[in-house]
Amino acid sequence: MTRGALVAAVLILLGAAVFAFGQMKPFGDESIDRSQPAMLKSVRDMSQYHAAAGEFQVVLDIENDVKWVPAALAGERTLFVAAGSVNAFVDLGTLKDDGLVLSPDGKTVELRVPKPQLDKPNLHHDRSYVFSQERGLINDLQALAGPPDQQRFYVAAEAKLSEAAQKSEILKRAEDNTRVMLTGMLQSLGFQVKVSTD
Repeated sequence: MTRGALVAAVLILLGAAVFAFGQMKPFGDESIDRSQPAMLKSVRDMSQYHAAAGEFQVVLDIENDVKWVPAALAGERTLFVAAGSVNAFVDLGTLKDDGLVLSPDGKTVELRVPKPQLDKPNLHHDRSYVFSQERGLINDLQALAGPPDQQRFYVAAEAKLSEAAQKSEILKRAEDNTRVMLTGMLQSLGFQVKVSTD
């Protein structure tokens, strides 16, 4: 075996040994979680019946211009895709004293339940993102100073989702579902039921 071939063989063997050593991880690496367990801080009773939920998506097109300055120098336009859900609920805890009336013969129950309300939108951060962004030179330089602040997009998205939920059929669906739930529950107890909304 020539000297060159011997050197090549040694290098190959050394490379194989280093690779095998790396695969074995003799020193290992482990992740240690020293976090404290979660603590229950408070408990509150719930009287809300969550009767319907809607999934919504909106594309925000937000542009910030700087007066008298060309867009190539300063300004920003962002397309932000936001996805989230909105729950509609009926707060049975606000049922008025005369909201449940039993007939004299004890066979019929008349219920007057509160109107459904909308929860605050629950924005799905894993499905909300900046789709595209155009920035002027000054804005590009400012972006290098730190991570972009996307809070304003989330706030705007929540407002749009609330608006969409108000215009959707979710409140009507919640009212119908509440009526069906209460009617079925009381009929199973042997009552005839009339449900209306305040």
